[in-house]
Amino acid sequence: MVTKVPMKRRTFILASLLALLLPAAAQNPPGMKELKIGDPAPGFNLIGIDDRFIKLADFKEAKLLAVVFTSNHCPVSHAAEPRLMKIYQDYKGQGFEVVAINPNHPDGLRPDELGYGKYGDSFPEMKLYAREMGFPFPFLYDGETQSVAMAYGCLATPHVFLFDQERKLRYKGWIDDCRFPGEEHVRKPDLRNAVAALIDGKTVPVEITGPIGCSTKWRMKKADVLKDDEKWAAVPVSIDLIDAAGVAKLRENPTGKYRLINVWSTTCAPCVEEFPGLVSVARRMGMRPFELVTISTDMPEDKDKAAAFLKRFRAGLPGHLKAGVEKEGRTTNNFLYTEASMDPLIKALDPEWSGPQPHTILVKPGGEIAFRHTGKISEGELVEKVVEVLTPYYQPGK
Repeated sequence: MVTKVPMKRRTFILASLLALLLPAAAQNPPGMKELKIGDPAPGFNLIGIDDRFIKLADFKEAKLLAVVFTSNHCPVSHAAEPRLMKIYQDYKGQGFEVVAINPNHPDGLRPDELGYGKYGDSFPEMKLYAREMGFPFPFLYDGETQSVAMAYGCLATPHVFLFDQERKLRYKGWIDDCRFPGEEHVRKPDLRNAVAALIDGKTVPVEITGPIGCSTKWRMKKADVLKDDEKWAAVPVSIDLIDAAGVAKLRENPTGKYRLINVWSTTCAPCVEEFPGLVSVARRMGMRPFELVTISTDMPEDKDKAAAFLKRFRAGLPGHLKAGVEKEGRTTNNFLYTEASMDPLIKALDPEWSGPQPHTILVKPGGEIAFRHTGKISEGELVEKVVEVLTPYYQPGK
């Protein structure tokens, strides 16, 4: 069954995608350059994931060199990098080389810009990401000074600059026109076409394309990140009472969102320990169809205690979820279970749950449980599970 996404939700999703996909020139730092076709390649000397510094001159034997700015967090990079690696493998024997550069500084990333991957854009995380992706070429870090990104005019990740043997720019722009994984949706493989043309001594058919992807995370955006922190801190936090019938309705999930439901209590030490990670994941997924719902098993007379705990950890209802929640007849994402027996709760939420807390399930639209976990789960493990289910890509039809 296909769940129709409400107009307000579609508008929010579109705005989120535009925020990711359209790099804004006004947000570029002072001193940003724009390379033109025929310009020489700016030099660099950057540390790579093998802890060695690599210079432009290290590629002097290459007939063609693609300098590709990419990142750990961006869904367009996730989708396009396997195709980049395929181009590299197809032409490396003919003198084609690739060097990948991460232009981003972690300070410039809001938490909700990390919802398509388990890694941020720090240097240590680059090592983990490149290993998992299987990068066959160097991956360098420019995040500290971002001087190389400014010299090349990196607008987004991914952003490609292809140079000939004289290190003159012959193509710049996207890897291809597709933001989805796989090759079946690619209509304009412009980097591949440019490499093939130059290898054959021909004219590049398309010299300039607009990069699609996630805007460069300049360090100067830290002020915006701090403003986002303030906005999150101001999100209202509330808690309502709920019985087993109400829990069953939550589990049915007749929405277009993935619903992470966590059962906890203030008297459960593992619950308390894992709770900040749950909120962090919910914030991280702020651009995705995702909602955190918590169900406290504290005594009904301890509702105020549970509410204070939720407020301390900022487990509120973000504004973009408010309309959908109200449409379901709810006012909050936090609940306190009221019945004396836990058995109705278990049957309503997850019959495979044996009862210990904390207990966490990720419910797909329509009510299917995508994964379950009893006991404390780390933030890293939870992010990995959620991204695995929602996928680290933009998907056609979604």
